[in-house]
Amino acid sequence: MLLVFAFVGMIWGVGQLIGLPKGMRWSLTFLLWLAVVLAQLTLPEGHPLREATGGSVALWLMLAGAGVLVWLYRMGLGWLRQRAQPDEVEDSAPKPTFSETELNRYARHIVMREVGGTGQKRLKNAKVLVIGAGGLGSPALLYLAAAGVGTIGVIDDDEVDNSNLQRQVIHRDADIGLPKVFSAEKAMKAQNPFVEVRPYKRRLEAETAADLIAEYDIVLDGTDNFDTRYLANRICVDQGKPLISGALSQWEGQISVFHPKKGGPCYQCIFPEAPAAGLAPSCAEAGVIAPLPGVIGTMMAVEAMKLITRAGAVLRGEMMIYDALWGETRKFTVKPRADCPICGKTDG
Repeated sequence: MLLVFAFVGMIWGVGQLIGLPKGMRWSLTFLLWLAVVLAQLTLPEGHPLREATGGSVALWLMLAGAGVLVWLYRMGLGWLRQRAQPDEVEDSAPKPTFSETELNRYARHIVMREVGGTGQKRLKNAKVLVIGAGGLGSPALLYLAAAGVGTIGVIDDDEVDNSNLQRQVIHRDADIGLPKVFSAEKAMKAQNPFVEVRPYKRRLEAETAADLIAEYDIVLDGTDNFDTRYLANRICVDQGKPLISGALSQWEGQISVFHPKKGGPCYQCIFPEAPAAGLAPSCAEAGVIAPLPGVIGTMMAVEAMKLITRAGAVLRGEMMIYDALWGETRKFTVKPRADCPICGKTDG
């Protein structure tokens, strides 16, 4: 029996080291269990292999039954958590009205059961801040504007460079040399003149971050440096605001929603310290395939819209990894750290 558990340990240990998807590891574990059960059923009593794997099929059937019960219990808890998920963005602003043009523009939202007219009103009432108008910010900003999010802030101190245009689709060749926030504003207003865009040509700094974030309901972090990420996380935790964070490198991207007030960890729970120099190279150093920021940035916009409209379940307490090179998506649970200096003493 210990031999079987050793094989299970090898499947999960080696699988973790080589990056084998969790679903594949579960499949291999099931095949091993099935092989053991077949051995118990087909081999004669006293056979060395049968004795080495427990000597009785009943033991393995009971073990499988216990596993199924644990799985059903976790599924039930997840369902209850989703049903009990509290509202993310309060309806504090006056109810908006829509022109005929807007009603026609948002018709594909309004006919959706999960969005409808109520959800579209919430989108128009919402205020979303996007940190960074680069690779991740570009698609997020365009889709938030197209979807009708009423007020969109964008903060970035950089200017459009020729090297940006390979992936930062909100900017055009004619925008080279223009501050990114004004280039983004121009594109968003061209896309949807019914939204308010607030450009901030500066870095997110400790002296002003709290006042700026206080004006918004949700923050999207599309930056490429850990100092800004940690600052945005700290302010969002202090103010109880959800932080949607994305990151990229070469062919791989990740996304999660950090909101300790409503459950789950904050960003610093998962990344307690910035990596040493060279361990997390920037896109300029390591490169990035052009459409990847579009995939992750668009997913960030989707998570923001789910928070606003209260549709589905957001990636809170979960992190999704997208591997574009192999066409794989993995999702795993992330948990708060009791010793986290940012959220460890919060109720979440």
